[in-house]
Amino acid sequence: MLDKLEAIYKRYLDIEKQMNEPSAMADMKSYIKLSKDYKDLQPIIAAYKEYESVLANIDSAKEILHTEKDEEFRSMAKEELNELTEKRDQMEEDIRLMLIPSDPQDGKNAVVEIRAGTGGDEASIFAGDLFRMYTKYCETKGWKMEVADYTEGTSGGYKEIIFNISGENVYGLMKYESGVHRVQRVPQTETQGRVHTSAASVVVLPEADEFDVELKQSDIRKETFCSSGPGGQSVNTTYSAVRLTHIPTGIVVSMQDQKSQIRNYDKALTILRTRLFELEYQKYLDDISKKRKTMVSTGDRSAKIRTYNYPQSRITDHRINLTVYNLFTFMDGEIQDMIDALQLAENAERLKEAVG
Repeated sequence: MLDKLEAIYKRYLDIEKQMNEPSAMADMKSYIKLSKDYKDLQPIIAAYKEYESVLANIDSAKEILHTEKDEEFRSMAKEELNELTEKRDQMEEDIRLMLIPSDPQDGKNAVVEIRAGTGGDEASIFAGDLFRMYTKYCETKGWKMEVADYTEGTSGGYKEIIFNISGENVYGLMKYESGVHRVQRVPQTETQGRVHTSAASVVVLPEADEFDVELKQSDIRKETFCSSGPGGQSVNTTYSAVRLTHIPTGIVVSMQDQKSQIRNYDKALTILRTRLFELEYQKYLDDISKKRKTMVSTGDRSAKIRTYNYPQSRITDHRINLTVYNLFTFMDGEIQDMIDALQLAENAERLKEAVG
């Protein structure tokens, strides 16, 4: 393990040297990658330094036990050695996990799509409940959420809603939410009091930045049209809404929630870039979803990951067979414990992969 850590430390110092060279800023794409790599290595370098210190203190405590005659000193050294040995073992476990390559997209912002599935109006209402749940969760994390596009349901909620989340390690936490969410409850429209089952699908994608995707302006067809729906006096009077078509792939993105055409264009471009990035990223997701039950490929939008049972106040995550009975606080955004459990399960799977 020490050999690995020393090699990583040399790499860290090498990146630091490259970043300080006068020519580093000439290639901005390369500099941004170096900065990201440097930042990503900082936690493991800090752990390495602490681990070295613990090993040195263990050697000192052993030396005291070997040479010291005073029983009081020996007793103190023995107690310290036990504590340090325990700390070393825990640190080795933590570092072993840190040494496993993480998903390079984990630190990115995310684009989230929620779509009502089977269940008619009730599915749209449930999609709205999920959106509210994620809104509350984002508030607890201090993340910024911005709605990009939506279609309202006829009885409330959303047939579809797309939103961006920006903040620290957003995709790394939100990626576990991809898949089909199923709800069992008595719908508001049900007069007989029978429990119905409805569903909504959630897709979480890492937001692509301009360095991830080469997007040529010549490949984009831009159209403008009048906004529709709520939005004040400018609706249906100015051509502020934007539709972008990526000619090579046929991907179409429309944006109309901003009054400014420039802002709608920028937001549409971000989503188009993410859609194109998804095509490449899909290959990676397909591969790891075969190995890890915690991850659902975005291509498999039929994979049922979680059931929300209202009569029993029960939530079950089917990937890790975890059931909790706090549905109403869960729907109020308190989903971190579930994400932690999914992360723990994924880490165990990643360790298995590394050993295998």
